Order: sequence, then C-alpha cells, then structure tokens
Amino acid sequence: MDELTFHPKVVHLPIGLSVAIPLVALLVVTAWWFGKTDRRTWLVVALFQAMLFGSALVAKETGEDEEDRVEHVTGKRPIHEHEERAERFVLGAGVVLALTVAGAALPGERARKLVASAATAGTFAVLGLGYAVGHSGGELVYVRGAASAYVKHSVDGSRTPIAPFPGQREDEEEDDDR
Repeated sequence: MDELTFHPKVVHLPIGLSVAIPLVALLVVTAWWFGKTDRRTWLVVALFQAMLFGSALVAKETGEDEEDRVEHVTGKRPIHEHEERAERFVLGAGVVLALTVAGAALPGERARKLVASAATAGTFAVLGLGYAVGHSGGELVYVRGAASAYVKHSVDGSRTPIAPFPGQREDEEEDDDR
C-alpha cells in the first residue's frame, strides 16, 4: 500500500469544485431567470454542490487522520487554524448544498429562483472559505515543512521520500542536483 498520506490526494477536488461551481451556478441561475432553462438544470448545480460537500468531508477526515504525524513538524497552532478553516469550509458547503436543493424543491417558481440566487451568492462565499483553507494547507506544506513528516532522514543528514516518485524505481536514487 502507498505509504504517503491520502489527504493531499483528495484535497484538490473540493478546492477545484469550489472554484468552478460559482461560475456554473451563476450561468444556470441567470439562464433560469431569463427563461432559457428550468429548475431541472439547477439540479446540476445541486449535484456539483453535493460532490463538493462530500469531498470536503473526506478531505477534512483524512486531514484529521494525519494531524498527529504532522503537528510535531509544524506545531499545533497552525494545524489547529487549518482545521478550523476546514470546518468552516465544510459547514459553508453544507449550507449552500441545502440552499441548492431548496432552490429546486420549493413550491413556486419565483421562490425557487430567489433561493437559487441566494445559493449562487453562497457559492462565492464557499469559494472564499476554500481559498482560506487551501492557503493555510499550502502554508503548512511549503512554509512550515509538513511534508517532511513523510521523509526518512538518514544518519548522514540526507533525506529520501518514504515511497519512490511515480515512475521511479525503488533502487534508483534521487538526483541531488534538483
């Protein structure tokens, strides 16, 4: 089994969705207001939002699984701040998911469109929350050295990854000129 953490492999999906969904939602809700589509098209936005919420939950859980291993490198406070941002991101994604579903399910066309418009505004808020959690995660890795928790240190001070890079043979050494 791959010894590297699962967390960095899943965090990019909710971040990417948080960027794409506001654009899709804005296009769909605008077309809906102008009569170019109907609430069935809005269900696509709800589906994407459900994918965002689900993948954000998975990312948060996998991050919690790695917390103890990484915090000795980064310190507890930065990990805690990242976790708090992740919780706000998941909560925001959940609230917007409820709004997107309501935008398709409420009785009355005008009510659905108004709630869908509010959900669209909410997707931009979730984008901001996604940026904050992504930024703090990047800071953990690139500034505070969280990735070094997954590197073996040898007696001579050299470091090697726990697992080889994709395409690298295990007996092949890393090029130190990088």
